[in-house]
Amino acid sequence: MMPATDKTNADPSNANILLVDDDALLRRSTARLLRQAGHRVDEQPDGEAALQALSKGNYDVVLTDLSMPRLDGLELLRRIRSFDSELPVILVTGAPDLGSAVEAVELGATRYLTKPFRHEALKEAVERAAMAIRTSRQLRDRVHAVALDDAALSSALDRAIATLDLAVQPILCFSERKVFAHEALVRPIEPGLASPDRLFAAAERLERIREVGRAVRARAAQIVQQLPGFLFVNIHPIELTDDHLFSPASPLSEVAPRIVLEITERAALDKIEGLRNRIGQLRALGFRIAVDDLGSGYSGLASFSQLEPEVVKLDMSLVRNIHLMPTQQRVVTAMLRLCRELGHAVVAEGVEVGEEARMLASLGCDLMQGYLFGRPEKLSPKSM
Repeated sequence: MMPATDKTNADPSNANILLVDDDALLRRSTARLLRQAGHRVDEQPDGEAALQALSKGNYDVVLTDLSMPRLDGLELLRRIRSFDSELPVILVTGAPDLGSAVEAVELGATRYLTKPFRHEALKEAVERAAMAIRTSRQLRDRVHAVALDDAALSSALDRAIATLDLAVQPILCFSERKVFAHEALVRPIEPGLASPDRLFAAAERLERIREVGRAVRARAAQIVQQLPGFLFVNIHPIELTDDHLFSPASPLSEVAPRIVLEITERAALDKIEGLRNRIGQLRALGFRIAVDDLGSGYSGLASFSQLEPEVVKLDMSLVRNIHLMPTQQRVVTAMLRLCRELGHAVVAEGVEVGEEARMLASLGCDLMQGYLFGRPEKLSPKSM
């Protein structure tokens, strides 16, 4: 057993990895590869042993085989999610099938790799997962350990709200090579809160999400008139308890037919009373509803039945290198088919290269967003 180590080390090439595989030879060779890349690796032969290790040590990533005795990879993933919703779990299998791949996504697997895997693909998957979890942990630790008292933090949040601005990123209709919509992205400038994560972490700590949401929506109502197509505006579930969101006289309600409200942090939806009725009120005002990160497993597919969205966004973990990953192609194909049957439009997020875009188009996904088509940019003063 490796000793517990500092979980806030942000270097993704120095991760604590729990490697689980009943094939001793393959386990040792994979561990050797990861150690050569600079990672610390704890090897376990099956899921039961892995759970014991998890109860005693701190890990950044779990890399597990799918088919194992006693406790297979999917059941291990299910057990992990019962006590840790964010720990990255990468599943590896030599016999991929659509059923296990879809279940893995539903349970929150970070990646689903097939054997034999390319060494670079494995190292990239591990480092991306390690960076994501460590960034999340660091942010949480910074918020809890911030030197400012709540009064000073509240003053900083006041200034952040007063100076808050939005950037926009295009969403393209690939077949027509034209802009379908833009997504509005928060860009705070207040020192100490100068990132969306820090801003919303502070707002959550101070229970001021509704105030931030009102400022974002007011700014979005100003910029939508300068843009073609729809504007996607992110809202936190807590905003669904704010009467201002449902007022026909609010600035955003006045342009509701051009607004798609993108629900984030969907794990918090269960705490919202009368959710279906609230969503119905928003639709009556003219808003459309979108949900993000289909495929990340963060809150599963349950929120889709709760929200019945007009638009669904595929998580970038399914988009990245999709032209090289047959299993990802099959999973995305199945998700596109399901969304078509349910009447959801689908947007693929995180498209960075032409090969990804062309593969997505061939699978039937025509709406795309990512650096290939444009980075988030603030509107110039002239366009305002």
